[in-house]
Amino acid sequence: MGWLLSFATNARGAVPESEIGTVDVVPAKHQLGQKLYLENCSSCHIAIPPSVLPTQTWKNLLQDPQHYGATLKPLVDPPRILVWRYLSTFSRPHKQEERTPYRINKSRFFQALHPQVKLQRPVQLGSCVSCHPGAKEYNFRKIRSKV
Repeated sequence: MGWLLSFATNARGAVPESEIGTVDVVPAKHQLGQKLYLENCSSCHIAIPPSVLPTQTWKNLLQDPQHYGATLKPLVDPPRILVWRYLSTFSRPHKQEERTPYRINKSRFFQALHPQVKLQRPVQLGSCVSCHPGAKEYNFRKIRSKV
């Protein structure tokens, strides 16, 4: 009985890990938003999972055409709404007293996801590949083992 219950509730038994790729399984209603996010963001840099930055950071980034020193053509509706729904669903709440981080290494979520990891300074989005070989394909599950 325990074996059957274990198998029935095991996500890896339901969906092959190779099909999951990202940190979270994305329901169908958010998949277009994820696709638009990846198309718009990964054309210039590695797209990071929404959970790495708080919701407020994503909101500010979507509204500001000044993006880390580059001027971007802002997303317009409806794609902007779809991307926002995806990002806001999978990002995390921002504490009232907390400063809004705009760099991933300043995010408490990023730090929590990378405990005891000595990060190079400054952390670059391209640095992700050194530990996450599938990062360019938006797969952060695979982690390079220490040599």
